[in-house]
Amino acid sequence: PMPSEDGQSITLSPFRKPSADTAPVEAKAACLYPNNARAGLEAHRRGFDNAIMLDVSGSVAELATSNVFLAKDGIVFTPIPNGTFLDGVTRQRVIQLLRGDGVEVVEKALAYRDFETADEIFSTGNFAKVHPVRRIDARDLQPGPLYRRARALYWDFAHTSGRIA
Repeated sequence: PMPSEDGQSITLSPFRKPSADTAPVEAKAACLYPNNARAGLEAHRRGFDNAIMLDVSGSVAELATSNVFLAKDGIVFTPIPNGTFLDGVTRQRVIQLLRGDGVEVVEKALAYRDFETADEIFSTGNFAKVHPVRRIDARDLQPGPLYRRARALYWDFAHTSGRIA
């Protein structure tokens, strides 16, 4: 079954992603799962559903289980692939669909503070596809119009093309 559309809660993980020269990220790699799993377990122990993981330079890389996006002032932002996380196919598809729909999507280095002050946060991944974040640390969020647009575009694409990225 698909996860609830109610959304997820996230927090900052104390665990970082490995550097670009130490781990393969061009495809899913089982060797990366233990680090992400311990980030997720640590977040669960603190009462959260998922964890934001930073790269070795301190920029946001991804969530423990999926890619992450934020929206601020009508613009969607997502970490730029820098060799420390998987540039997921669902992530790529959502970026393509949003841009094709006229939404500005910026891939850049992002700080945790950018997520703390975001208007919206959502994730993309193979399991939940496009999933909202309802809480970051103690701050509640509501699924917003850019999340809803990304989700609608993705599912419209999946249903009309017969493919789910």
